[in-house]
Amino acid sequence: MDKDVIRTDDAPAPFQGAPYNQGIRIGDLVFVAGQVGLRPGDAAIEGDIEQQTEQAMRNISSILEAAGSSLDRLVKTTVFLQDLDDFARMNAVYARFVGERPPARSTFAVAALPAGALVEIEAVAHL
Repeated sequence: MDKDVIRTDDAPAPFQGAPYNQGIRIGDLVFVAGQVGLRPGDAAIEGDIEQQTEQAMRNISSILEAAGSSLDRLVKTTVFLQDLDDFARMNAVYARFVGERPPARSTFAVAALPAGALVEIEAVAHL
């Protein structure tokens, strides 16, 4: 099976030129690299946990759309939080994006995230 690289200007490019892609489509699945709350073209992450979660989900949505999928086709996400005390606020924003049939999800508190991000979210979706 061939893997197809997914690339869109509607989501940030790989962080500091790191060797990864925004997304990979293989078979009927799309794997989206971890997305932080960085707007495409910006050099720095701004905002609180709600704003960063919203932007991370927008980035995921853009990558999924470029792959021929969408947020309603999510099957699994992983959320990394700088501070687990932000869980409820992140979750409220996240819930707006995943609807009434949310994907399976894991959430972890981590020591640090790139560029001082408060949240990073990776995703797997079906085509």
